[in-house]
Amino acid sequence: MEEEFHELTDRVRAELRSPQDLVAYERLLGLARKNTPAGREELARMLVAVERPLWAREIAAFILGCAGDKRAFETLVLLLNYREPVRCATAAHALGRLGDPRTARAAAALATNPLRTAYALHPVRLLAELRAPQSVPALIATLERLLTPHNPYWRVALACVEGLGALGDRRAVPSLTAAVGHPRLAAAAAASLARLGVHEEVGADAGPQVSADAGPQAKEAAPDGAGDGRGGGGRGQGPERGEGPGGGSGSDSGSGVSGRR
Repeated sequence: MEEEFHELTDRVRAELRSPQDLVAYERLLGLARKNTPAGREELARMLVAVERPLWAREIAAFILGCAGDKRAFETLVLLLNYREPVRCATAAHALGRLGDPRTARAAAALATNPLRTAYALHPVRLLAELRAPQSVPALIATLERLLTPHNPYWRVALACVEGLGALGDRRAVPSLTAAVGHPRLAAAAAASLARLGVHEEVGADAGPQVSADAGPQAKEAAPDGAGDGRGGGGRGQGPERGEGPGGGSGSDSGSGVSGRR
């Protein structure tokens, strides 16, 4: 947590706008350093206090989440669904250490919601990290929805491809085979298939072909007439041009799974 906490506090310090903000900020850091039951109680009260700035709730939720305090769950899910990727990343890190069984369900709901695709990158990566029962079905569903020509959310699709390879579940073979036909996903999809024991041969003039040692199930998974599979896909942090809306705020809904932030 140490490195991530320093990155969070350094970022938040740049958001402070008044001497009162600085006092509150230093108070939070003091509570984090003490790490006492009384300090955690104060942090938990801060999560539900009226008119607290977002950065204060973010720090409090991060500290509690990394400590396994489930009172941080609601705030962290709200931040996982936020319009600023840096806050999503912070929330995902804390949720991955929270140990709350609700986390995987919330992440799956965010990842599979077509209205929230622009903000689905970190929920997708969190699902792969959690290795929960919901992880593989949610990643497959999200990936298949994004396998359309010129889809602007290819970074989310790439995270699905990489996550499915890491999870090692052969239910992902048909979806990964289809992903080989998409230039930005081809290299990662072939690598994920290889991790599952399926070896794709991607030619310049032909679609993906499953090698003979992949077995009959994998052969059936290979799509007919797939497009050119050349090209790779590196992991990208920032949005690509045309990737997602500019962001806006909206009203809360439940735990923050579907409400826009």
